[in-house]
Amino acid sequence: MIWNEKIECAGRDEMKAIQSKRLIETVQRIYHNVPTYRAKMQAADLVPGDIKSIDDLHKLPFTTKADLRDNYPFGMFTVPMSEIVRVHASSGTTGKPTVVGYTRKDLQSWSEVVTRSLCMAGVCQHDIVQVAYGYGLFTGGLGLHYGCENLGATVIPISGGNTAKQLQLMEDFGTSVIACTPSYALYLSEAIAEAGIKKENLKLRVGIFGAEPWTENMRREIELKLGLKAIDIYGLSEIIGPGVSCECEYQCGMHINEDHFVPEIIDPETLQPLPAGERGELVFTTITKEGIPLIRYRTRDLTRLIYDKCECGRTTVRMEKCTGRSDDMLIIRGVNVFPSQIESVLLEMSETAPHYLITVEREDNLDILNVMVEVQEQFFSDEIRQLEALRKKITQKIHNTLGISVNVKLVEPKTIERTAGKAKRVIDNRKL
Repeated sequence: MIWNEKIECAGRDEMKAIQSKRLIETVQRIYHNVPTYRAKMQAADLVPGDIKSIDDLHKLPFTTKADLRDNYPFGMFTVPMSEIVRVHASSGTTGKPTVVGYTRKDLQSWSEVVTRSLCMAGVCQHDIVQVAYGYGLFTGGLGLHYGCENLGATVIPISGGNTAKQLQLMEDFGTSVIACTPSYALYLSEAIAEAGIKKENLKLRVGIFGAEPWTENMRREIELKLGLKAIDIYGLSEIIGPGVSCECEYQCGMHINEDHFVPEIIDPETLQPLPAGERGELVFTTITKEGIPLIRYRTRDLTRLIYDKCECGRTTVRMEKCTGRSDDMLIIRGVNVFPSQIESVLLEMSETAPHYLITVEREDNLDILNVMVEVQEQFFSDEIRQLEALRKKITQKIHNTLGISVNVKLVEPKTIERTAGKAKRVIDNRKL
């Protein structure tokens, strides 16, 4: 089923006309309401009247996560707080989160694009959807939740974790759609096998997986073990949350809801737009958001755009699975983690040296974050209790900063290899 056939099957000229009108309106609002945008445009010798259509998008300056951080918490909002009805947040490079505000209309738009995404995945009002993404400041849970309700499907708002309860409700309630991270889906499949539950006795038929990178091999494994069709959904909280794009049942790229989010691909080094079909950094401009519109926001995700018409009948541009990032951010169990966050914690502690190594593993289909830390010579002791107390202290501080659990290993001074060039701080051993 196509939720909004008029938009999702629109011709390119019709879509460009919609985008142009909405872009012009958005540029007017950000110029007059957000000092940062006004300063950026003035520095580029631009005024709103210079943007006459979507073809002028490339003239506008980029927005980055640093802009959001520098304007924490509400400096990028275009409306007064009295019009903001919800706030979500994601982690940033400092202790301060990236804050996103939503007006009532923004929440309606969000529900609309998630509903479209669910229909792309083959979900319908007769489905029972178990939403195992985290609820709260993270956008995953609530984003899927309201999209399901808008569609008319039954929602089980179980949130993440509590695997035994997940399995119980899956069996008892007859869950037909599971929404979670792909790594948790594999973990669930193993828990199902260990519990002696036969997948044939479950009613699962569709899985909507996102919030972290995953491969085609992982898709095949999930589909085999859970007996469902595994669909990739893409989003980021700065843009809106899940629902920016999603695969259809043909699984040949994620359809972008481009009447809300205009995509570009740029060279991450030169920042110049790349020709259609070339791989580069994905950039989005939001053209319907009221709370915090973003102009040419650099996602740092690497992908390419596909303009061919899909077999499903939709004409919206598609994006391939992201193959990596143009920065050093890691996505661990759906949470954005910057090595600099861990470094900040360690540098605040007198007991640790400024030498550390972060490794990421995938064990039992879950991402594991390990941090090896050198202890200052005067604090390194043969007393196991003292070292264990220090390890727990560091672990807790990192957990408080990142919001996820980590494994900390303390080592003697000069254990970690030194190099003359740039220090190797992160080793990602996951097969992404």
